[in-house]
Amino acid sequence: MRRLPMQMAAVTSLALSACATSGSAEPATTQIQESAPMEHARYTYPETPVLTSGELAPAGDPAKAAAMNEKAPAWPLRFDKHTFSARCFDTVSCNVVYDGVHHGSDKPAPSGASYGPDHLKDWNGGHGGIRNFPPPAKVAWTSKDGSSHEAEIDIGQIFADELVRHYVPREEVAEVPNGQISVNPAILLEVDDRTLRVYMKAFVPTRHLQMPGNPLSAVRRDPVLVKTYTY
Repeated sequence: MRRLPMQMAAVTSLALSACATSGSAEPATTQIQESAPMEHARYTYPETPVLTSGELAPAGDPAKAAAMNEKAPAWPLRFDKHTFSARCFDTVSCNVVYDGVHHGSDKPAPSGASYGPDHLKDWNGGHGGIRNFPPPAKVAWTSKDGSSHEAEIDIGQIFADELVRHYVPREEVAEVPNGQISVNPAILLEVDDRTLRVYMKAFVPTRHLQMPGNPLSAVRRDPVLVKTYTY
């Protein structure tokens, strides 16, 4: 497992300082336990460093910026709405219900590895405009060994502080109209055999280009692993 680079430690603490560390959902038929410390898991640090120097994002029209009242958003970043999506891997069947919307399938799901090492990279919340917070997500699935499981994952408890999980330092967050970031963060639930993982993926505009030479790259949308359960 890749070790956390020392230069990222301070940034990582921004993302993880508010992560839930106690209180777990009680499954109906299986024994639950919290997983290993989060710092040993992927997506508790950015895959690529957040660039805080170098090429600045293209400057817009100052008159338009003034008219739109562009300013730094309040800190720490918070959210009152979110999007949601669930994906299943290495299951015989898998069904997730959250905010009245069904996710998953009664058909067998392949392993995440079959999609490649970055199968979570382009994953976004498909069910949008959810106000914080509906009742817990209900998960019913059969792991690849044929065992049946049920669980309730309380999204509202995990994110009770309504803090956005991300890796961007305060001084790197770009000014936005009225100081309001318009894109709601995505809360993602992964069912992987006997493991459930909850991620947040938030749109955070940056002052510097995150891909030098690409004028559209002044943004981070890093997946952050927030909670893990094993059954």
